[in-house]
Amino acid sequence: MYKFEVYKDKAGEFRFRFKASNGEAMFSSEGYKAKASAMSAIESIKKNTPGADVIDQTKAEA
Repeated sequence: MYKFEVYKDKAGEFRFRFKASNGEAMFSSEGYKAKASAMSAIESIKKNTPGADVIDQTKAEA
């Protein structure tokens, strides 16, 4: 099961990481001063990304 984990970093900021069903962290967030801001970012990701495009910026231009 995929999951978001909310935690506090060493600087005291709230962060979250997204983990795959095998427990591997797939990505982590920036730091937020308020937990509510981190939770809002998670909700925004859940709501707004089902149809996200993938932009490959590594392609060489001719």
